[in-house]
Amino acid sequence: MQSITDTFTLANGVKIPVLGYGTWQVTDPNEATTGVKHAVKAGYRHIDTAEMYRNEEYVGKGIKECGVPREELFVTSKLDNTEHGYDAARKAIEESLRKLDLDYLDLFLIHWPIVKERGEGDKWKQDNIDTWRALEDMYEEGKLKSIGISNFTIPHIENIMENCRIKPMVNQIRLHPGVLQEDTVELSRQHDMVVEAWSPLSPIKQMTADEKIQAMTEKYGKSVAQLLLRWSLQHNFLPLTKSVHENRIKENADIFDFEITSEDMNYIDSLSYEEFEKPTDFKAR
Repeated sequence: MQSITDTFTLANGVKIPVLGYGTWQVTDPNEATTGVKHAVKAGYRHIDTAEMYRNEEYVGKGIKECGVPREELFVTSKLDNTEHGYDAARKAIEESLRKLDLDYLDLFLIHWPIVKERGEGDKWKQDNIDTWRALEDMYEEGKLKSIGISNFTIPHIENIMENCRIKPMVNQIRLHPGVLQEDTVELSRQHDMVVEAWSPLSPIKQMTADEKIQAMTEKYGKSVAQLLLRWSLQHNFLPLTKSVHENRIKENADIFDFEITSEDMNYIDSLSYEEFEKPTDFKAR
């Protein structure tokens, strides 16, 4: 990966840019809109939002005002936890399109596999099947160019695979040093999913205090954030990085002119941070 315009190819042939601009926790209207515009100006073409972020309208405004044609952008949103089930999911997708003021989404994900009041016992299994069928239908109708899942671990993936007619094309999960989710990554890739990494910069404070990491920043002439994002790319993860500050947005995009050595990759892989919550298979959200 040598450029921010490089892409992964999804199982259905759709191209997805290798670095995404995330908008989680960006609820201020002006920050959400200007953040998208700064990101596009810095070269990003992949914008990630979600219904539960409560910023789709502001993100959509940024998309309209960014000066780049819609067809050159890749826009993702995700299903709110309150909108599981076939009918509710369809309505929620239509509402996302309305708020974003778009005719289609490039990618739409089920945000969490187990949600409160629908996750007792095995209820989550049928819940996800019904919800997934809504995504499949709207994919076939052309309103969603690709569909996928988020925060799904092995039992959740297997349930979908046993009951789907269209396989998920993406699994977006928490991935960074200290949270590797190796089994989930392996199973996702066995089913031809691109693996996206959310919160890829989570361990930045801990790594900044690490002498070996500091030596790496001097060696490569890059910040710890840039090391983390490059680490993600070299594992063939698709990192989603968030900032509302133009200089940080530019910095996070400047990761395509160096490569971390295998020795340094192995060291970063070995880092463990007990304060990070490890994903669990059965936790309602």
